[in-house]
Order: sequence, then C-alpha cells, then structure tokens
Amino acid sequence: MAGKMVIKVSEDALKKTKCKKDFSCLSGERTDLCMVEYCVNGEIHFLRCMYNSRCGYQIPFGYSSVCTCPVRKELYNRYKI
Repeated sequence: MAGKMVIKVSEDALKKTKCKKDFSCLSGERTDLCMVEYCVNGEIHFLRCMYNSRCGYQIPFGYSSVCTCPVRKELYNRYKI
C-alpha cells in the first residue's frame, strides 16, 4: 500500500502568504483548491476555480484568473498539484 505524499513548501513562501483558509491546501485534502490550467515559466499561474469562495490572491484576467499566492504557486511548481 502506497503512503501518503508528504507536501512541503519553503518557509519563504509560508511567510509571504496571508491565508484566510488556514493553509488548507497543505492538509493533503485539497478539496477547495483551484486548478491551475496553464502556467507560464513557473511564474504566471492561470486558474480554473470551481468554488464560490474567491481568495485575495486570485486576480480576474479575461475569462480566467491568475493566482498570486506564493504557496499555491510553489505547490504547482514542485508537485504539479
């Protein structure tokens, strides 16, 4: 039986992030995590969010949104989550 994947992000990303969801994305559950549809050079992360609760790091951009959350970006860049 495979073990649960350990998710870690840098202390720098954690310090830069003011999370209103109490870092629920790091719990391993990821039930309210917006999906990254496209990423440009590991810097610009376009989202598809299926949830009504927008966070302060989500910026509308055309028909999509861009994520500026340091933790979310690192999760995608490291783990493709």
